[in-house]
Amino acid sequence: MTIKYTPEQKLFHLQAKDTSYIIHIAKDTYPTQLYWGAKIRNADLTDMLGHPYRVFSPLIERQEVFTLDVLPQEYPGYGTGDFREPAFQIQLPNGTCISELHYEGYTIKSGKPTLAGLPSVYTESDDEAVTLVLTLKDALIGLKAELSYTVFVDHNVITRSVRFYNEGSEPIRLLRAFSASVDFPHDQFDFLQLSGAWVRERHIVKRPLDYGKVSVESRRGASSHMQNPFLALLSKDATEETGEVYGMSLVYSGNFIAQVDVDQYRTSRAQIGLHPVGFNWHLEPGESFQAPEAVLVFSDSGLGGMSRTYHKLYRTRLVRGKYRDEPRPILINNWEATYFDFTPDKIERIAKAGQELGLELFVLDDGWFGKRNHDDSSLGDWFVNQDKLPNGLTDLADRVNNLGMQFGLWFEPEMVSVDSELYRSHPDWCLHVPDRRRTESRNQLILDYSRADVRSYIIQTISDLLSSANIRYVKWDMNRNMTEVGSALLPPERQQETAHRYILGLYEVMDAITSRFPHILFESCSGGGGRFDPGMLFYMPQTWTSDNTDAVERLKIQYGTSIVYPASTMGSHVSASPNHQVGRVTSLEMRGDVALSGNFGYELDLSTVGDDEKSTIKQQVAFCKEVRSLVQFADFYRLLSPFDGNETAWMFISEDRITALVGYFRVLAEPNPVVTRLRLKSLDPSKDYRLEGTDEIYGGDRLMNAGIQIPVMIGDFQSKMMYFKAI
Repeated sequence: MTIKYTPEQKLFHLQAKDTSYIIHIAKDTYPTQLYWGAKIRNADLTDMLGHPYRVFSPLIERQEVFTLDVLPQEYPGYGTGDFREPAFQIQLPNGTCISELHYEGYTIKSGKPTLAGLPSVYTESDDEAVTLVLTLKDALIGLKAELSYTVFVDHNVITRSVRFYNEGSEPIRLLRAFSASVDFPHDQFDFLQLSGAWVRERHIVKRPLDYGKVSVESRRGASSHMQNPFLALLSKDATEETGEVYGMSLVYSGNFIAQVDVDQYRTSRAQIGLHPVGFNWHLEPGESFQAPEAVLVFSDSGLGGMSRTYHKLYRTRLVRGKYRDEPRPILINNWEATYFDFTPDKIERIAKAGQELGLELFVLDDGWFGKRNHDDSSLGDWFVNQDKLPNGLTDLADRVNNLGMQFGLWFEPEMVSVDSELYRSHPDWCLHVPDRRRTESRNQLILDYSRADVRSYIIQTISDLLSSANIRYVKWDMNRNMTEVGSALLPPERQQETAHRYILGLYEVMDAITSRFPHILFESCSGGGGRFDPGMLFYMPQTWTSDNTDAVERLKIQYGTSIVYPASTMGSHVSASPNHQVGRVTSLEMRGDVALSGNFGYELDLSTVGDDEKSTIKQQVAFCKEVRSLVQFADFYRLLSPFDGNETAWMFISEDRITALVGYFRVLAEPNPVVTRLRLKSLDPSKDYRLEGTDEIYGGDRLMNAGIQIPVMIGDFQSKMMYFKAI
């Protein structure tokens, strides 16, 4: 891992673990991409920049064939000869939008700097990474940009970010500020995205590139259920374990765009960053603007290789705090058991039933505050509902603690109900535009986190509550997207900064609260998986993967989520049957097996289940305690895709290749079915493995090459968990 600069050729050679990224300063002026891929020794690829004269491509110099329209630029601008998608765009007081950034210099330093006010991947020592900063400037208007690149010694990762400075005498408007732009010399890729909707998040969608632009985006004020801030480009021969894959992931929780533009010469430009719609940042002289971080991953071992790189990086150098390296507790949440209708005695009965089955944490969901008996009131009134909890949270937490369980609580701190004391006192504290309606969604409005007074109120109120009882877990929810995006405190020229300022304010609030309460396990939620992104994971180590707890639907949701995110970040629970979202009837065994592939828990009334179900749950909980460290910290391999057929399979294997957990799931029964032989991955071929619970012993080479035969299963919705230990 290193960054080398060769002044004679003006070449920067960035080398991550097994990756090279090469930048050339063309004409001593334009940072140009020469290569991104598997590690190579010689960085001088300038001979590959030559091209014939392109008709209608503007020439920078009349006597020479040199045009920005085909140059593979590191950070292309708008309006000076490159007709492809720009990475940045500005507007000057005279109304013009032309700017051209020229190379001025560079610095190389050990380690990785933090980003002011934004989440980012981190290092724990300077010898883990090296950072290159390229300084570019438009001297005519005084606009400076610093392009930051960090390469990692133990990961095939390059992180990129950009910071703009106005060093001129007039204000500048940033209309577009992408975090990364990468040009490829061809378009022979498949574009992979993670898309869906509420209760069917992050399904895998793959399509070939062709002329024009393909993009995924969110303009909802959140990363969204519909799209994820990620794209991957797969070589045409790529599989799970072979072929080249390029991933781009944005460490951000708000409006974003990830896109690829294929031009007339079939070159491809991939970009990711803040969505330009609704973004217009006012830079006064002396001010600066920091764009979010993009995490770029190259894999020459297929989609699985890319995923495992993201998993390890995000698990160990994005997630922070006490719970990064600790097994997560097994919980019971009362939401689907009681909804808003509960009493302290009812809660205690559910908690007691959970404790008897070996559970470790009880979570009180919605309905405990204000006058909250349904979803049309009291958000913002973060004081105890005395009608339901006459002795307060302390009494309830003590009851749960006396059972030997931890106590957790649900919040939705970003929202306010019109029917609330907070809204009646501060109607200007919500996002709104003067003289326009205040559109409600789920009977609620959004607090304006761009305001310092709102942030201070939330930090103090939530901190007081978390200090009032022995609370060890918080589920932080957010259940609507932004409309009428405006702030009562921002001047007219800064109104289109509101959406981004909201996210910056959210990060400030989360950082303050999680720092004050490091012993609390925070789980983020947004109607389930509506904000499952790297930005949130920087503050909260896990996310409620989806409000859909149906085991069959969760196969696709969790499989798709695993493209980028490790199992340790996924909340995955067993709920009642018939399922409350789709009405499907599935066995407790299958529901448990699917949920075991994440942070395990239950969402049902344990006080009413029968003896047979209690016996099964007790076994599931005991098994989870045996394997949860493996699930949360092991390498993950996808074996059979639910998007390709009736079967799904995946496996977790420890880094030392001693233990492995394999999950197999079949959705529908088939008459006279074919025999499934499941071939495992990454075992030690020289070791023998015992299938726990049996006397069967298999060679690692046999399990990987010949496989293991799945026994005959009768009926729909079947599953099997196989736990192997080397002997």
